[in-house]
Amino acid sequence: MRRLAAISGLSSLSGCTQLLTRRSEPSELGLPPNPRATELPTRQHAWNTALDTDTHGNALSPRHHRVLLLDLTTAPSNQAARTVELAIRTIEAAYEWAPSGLLHSLAWGTKYYSRIGRLGAAPISRPRVLSRTDNPELLSFDAALVLASDVPSHLTAVDAAMFGTRPSLEGEPVDHRLDDVFEVVSRRTGFVGEGLPAAHADVEGVPPGSPPEEAPLFTGFFSGLTKTQATEDRVTIERGEYAGGTTMHLAHLRESLDRWWEGLDESDRVARMFSPEFSPDDVARFTDEVPFADAVREHAQEFGIVGHHEKVARARENGRPIILRRDFNTVDGGQAGLHFLSLQRSLEDFRKTRRAMNGWYLRDDHPSVTDRENNGLLNFITVSSRANFYVPPRDRRAFPK
Repeated sequence: MRRLAAISGLSSLSGCTQLLTRRSEPSELGLPPNPRATELPTRQHAWNTALDTDTHGNALSPRHHRVLLLDLTTAPSNQAARTVELAIRTIEAAYEWAPSGLLHSLAWGTKYYSRIGRLGAAPISRPRVLSRTDNPELLSFDAALVLASDVPSHLTAVDAAMFGTRPSLEGEPVDHRLDDVFEVVSRRTGFVGEGLPAAHADVEGVPPGSPPEEAPLFTGFFSGLTKTQATEDRVTIERGEYAGGTTMHLAHLRESLDRWWEGLDESDRVARMFSPEFSPDDVARFTDEVPFADAVREHAQEFGIVGHHEKVARARENGRPIILRRDFNTVDGGQAGLHFLSLQRSLEDFRKTRRAMNGWYLRDDHPSVTDRENNGLLNFITVSSRANFYVPPRDRRAFPK
């Protein structure tokens, strides 16, 4: 607590002025170039080329995820930036950039930019309440370390090496640790992929016997069709001092799926997830796209039900979504849920998508459509928290300006 008190104000951040007047690129920190720089994408959020794909070319998310939410325990300085950079290089030396190894990114939050007096200039802002049906905690952190792998022990090992006493990673000595600079405030854990929701279904919010074994998510559907996702290029900031990075939104959604699985049949679930224009057989034939008719208001008037996907499709530009979702199931807190992690060029892209998802504009089209009822997934989820981050390019990931 004494260490945290010492860095609570900008004027007390000893050594930060020299660092923050220029970018924290490796050469400016007295470090040699990253020895794996030619093997790794320059954008930390560029995961897609490393991901496995299904028979239709849809990217498959790594099966296990962990997000470490971090606060600083030392003042920003060149030495702190070198420690962070060398610690992340240790992780990169230990694991292949692949789901069989480890994918990762270090993001910086609103608390960090507020500390250094740059929140007004940063591409992120404090999170907001975005729905009158939710009252989430609006959280602020200095940073977040995002980890993903098909091998769950890799996540545990990195956590223990960076914030514990584990001496090595895959034979690589751990000489620099992130806990010399940060403390872990919270851990968000989860999974996505066939068989995993069924294996974790003994929690609040999921009725016995649900979801089916082949379901990748607690709701039973695969949500990663290529054309229902923004491209990595679309979510990358194109110009200015933050170019090459992206913004990241992290929300914790609690799911109550008893009625979803016990009160609805498959056709009802398809109508609420996608659109009442589709049948379960239609959904089974989807390959890399959901072919919406852009008739959400007409569907509300005719069926008294609207689908989640057809609502958020109204936020598309040039036929493609404007956010890239990397969300995953969770049982944190003993409750079924989703850690909704999205990447977008601007947080306004996320807010625009969420406004479309709210579907408030449909309430006058049919008395059965309310703020939650018969309104996509809104009757089955509650947003419990939100936080915003900036994900810099790899060469500026240690204390970005």
